[in-house]
Amino acid sequence: MIKREEYIKKVRPFYESDLVKVLVGIRRCGKSVILTQIRDEIKEKTDNVIYLDFEKSSNLAKTPNAEKLLSYVEEHRKEGKCYIFLDEVQEVENWYVAVKDLRLGNNSVFITGSNSRLLSNEILTLLSGRHVAIRIRPFVYQEIVEYFKEIGTKCSVENYLIWGGFPGRFIYDSMEAQKSYLSDLENTIVYKDIIVRKKIRKEALFRKIVNFILRSNARIISARSIYRYVCHEHECVSINTVLKYIEYIKEAYLVDELARYSTKTKEELAYLQKIYCGDVSFNSLFVDNNRFDLDHNLENIVYNELLYRGYKLKLFKNGDKEIDFYASKNGKEYYIQVAYSVVDSKAYEREFSPFKDIDNLHQKIIITTDTIDYSTSVVRHINFEKFLKYGLE
Repeated sequence: MIKREEYIKKVRPFYESDLVKVLVGIRRCGKSVILTQIRDEIKEKTDNVIYLDFEKSSNLAKTPNAEKLLSYVEEHRKEGKCYIFLDEVQEVENWYVAVKDLRLGNNSVFITGSNSRLLSNEILTLLSGRHVAIRIRPFVYQEIVEYFKEIGTKCSVENYLIWGGFPGRFIYDSMEAQKSYLSDLENTIVYKDIIVRKKIRKEALFRKIVNFILRSNARIISARSIYRYVCHEHECVSINTVLKYIEYIKEAYLVDELARYSTKTKEELAYLQKIYCGDVSFNSLFVDNNRFDLDHNLENIVYNELLYRGYKLKLFKNGDKEIDFYASKNGKEYYIQVAYSVVDSKAYEREFSPFKDIDNLHQKIIITTDTIDYSTSVVRHINFEKFLKYGLE
């Protein structure tokens, strides 16, 4: 398995810190692998390391609750700084009690978890703010290239554009097996991580809302638009329930919301947000007859890639026109449009017109799959495949 250095280097400054290092992210995005890679790196300098994977019943049987976990660590740790790794820690009863006690000793604690309770804002309360959270995502394209280079094969950009970057799907050779894996994963997240954990009684209704949101990647939606859809197509539900369900979906990292950028604080607080799937496969799973939503998947992938590369992102409104991303990093700022193609004159006008009347203090960029360079004197065009390889530079 490839070493995911971009994430590890974010954790490395905290190796000696008493802050609890929490790897968060959607199920099967690779948190456990990164945790073991960090463990192996630390084991190069010390053997005072304890690692427990609570998906293994044998480990959970030894430490089913906070009291047993504390006793186990005390029995097995050595003198000096101890590095403690707890994978899928939410399986331990009152895990946060043990973790808070452990960090107060001469320990450095690293944890992962995958259900919505651990990944929600409750973690701020449960760990009393004494933690640092590192968001892990599925593979970006360069990680996929590195992975396939190790095994001597390739994965096309088109395949990534449709089926995304969940590491587990690449174990399977056939596309049918990969789709089955992704479908089972999505069902597990919706059912086990949300419906069961949150005790949702109206399962069918909740599933309809999830499906609607996942099909709406890279689009602006609101709780009210979902409310109208549900009431028109299915049984009616309160808008407060819709808002609550949206929060559950976000907590499980099925989707992200991108807020609006404005120089006016009140405008930025207005509810105008875009939805992006944690992985584009969640959109493609709902497609019939292979009519994949390539335009929106492309934008979704650019979103994920930019976040991976360390950019802070917001949606930008220029009057009545929308620019997909206002991106900033290391003091540099960019206005970015994403389109599958601008070969058609109407598409060209639609995608370039939002840049009009915007100052030239920051770079203006459009990303498309077109191989012809459509750069102008003020807008730089980047081919999608080149962006996946080199980013914005």
